[in-house]
Amino acid sequence: MSAQHSNASCLRAANVLLRDHFCTKPGENVVLTTDENSDTDLVRALADTAAALGAKTCVVDMPRLPFQGSLSDPYIPSPVEAAVMHSDVWLDLTFPYMAGSGAFDRAMEHKRTRYLLVGDASAAGFARLYGSVDFDALFDLQEAADGFFREAQGKHCRVTSAAGSDFSFVMGRPATRKDRRATQPGSQTIPGSAIFYPELETVKGKIVLEAAFHEYYTPLREPLVLEVDGRVRSVSGGSAAKVMDRALRRAGGGEYGNVIHLTVGLNPGAASTGRSFMEDIRVIGCNAIGLGLPWWLPGGGENHPDGVVMNQSLWIGEQMIVENGLPTLAAPFSAEFEKLVS
Repeated sequence: MSAQHSNASCLRAANVLLRDHFCTKPGENVVLTTDENSDTDLVRALADTAAALGAKTCVVDMPRLPFQGSLSDPYIPSPVEAAVMHSDVWLDLTFPYMAGSGAFDRAMEHKRTRYLLVGDASAAGFARLYGSVDFDALFDLQEAADGFFREAQGKHCRVTSAAGSDFSFVMGRPATRKDRRATQPGSQTIPGSAIFYPELETVKGKIVLEAAFHEYYTPLREPLVLEVDGRVRSVSGGSAAKVMDRALRRAGGGEYGNVIHLTVGLNPGAASTGRSFMEDIRVIGCNAIGLGLPWWLPGGGENHPDGVVMNQSLWIGEQMIVENGLPTLAAPFSAEFEKLVS
């Protein structure tokens, strides 16, 4: 793909985000937070698109944060916090990211800011996530999947994978949502991944991770194996186990904590490159598993490490909803999925 074509694809995707998804208005303050690893082509595309829509645009760059969420609080400069406090639209391209930090919480308390975690997406990856499939059709799929998981509360569930994962849980209460038009203050994530929450103490079995975001995002040459019985009981699997052990204990107040959330990747345009956590977890069938303490407990929040299970199979009750990564005909959202891939 030529650089000119790649830039045009990124600009089109930026337009989908800022005009169609976030409904950016003339005169609004659009703030981009970036670090030294942010893709400059993507930053430029987002800033130029916001300006073309009549927004007042500000790019605030800072050193890469060592940790995400509330663990990043000591490292966020005051001018960065001041900028996001006065934003109408905040696009966060830091990774580790600012969601869950004190600066983020204070911006949300103002009930003005519409936030999107863009994270470590590249210009090409962002173009795939926001521009490679029809956005309305993608959101039809998103809403159908989210609605299904909301209705599954209380059901017994199971996840397996070819790498050896085999664990069960009871579906918990939904806690987040994605909006087709992000016109109200609050936090959004990139569509194309359905998130759901287990009852914490019901998660039992073995989780085999093929990629991890602990202190950084990386595919794993040797899988990490988590043994879970209500809480994570052990971590094994080569040198990466030491980093995950450290990240879990840091996020969990000295202990390993729980399995906080699970997901199903649903964007057929997403590519598994091993270089972007934000894109890889939206690849069809991937499961981003949040670990540590949930945000409703002291010390919890968006400071947790994540692991990735690929090509999962998922049962909800007695029905197999996903088989080796692909939605089955039993999945209530299979019709919307087929529209996207046909």
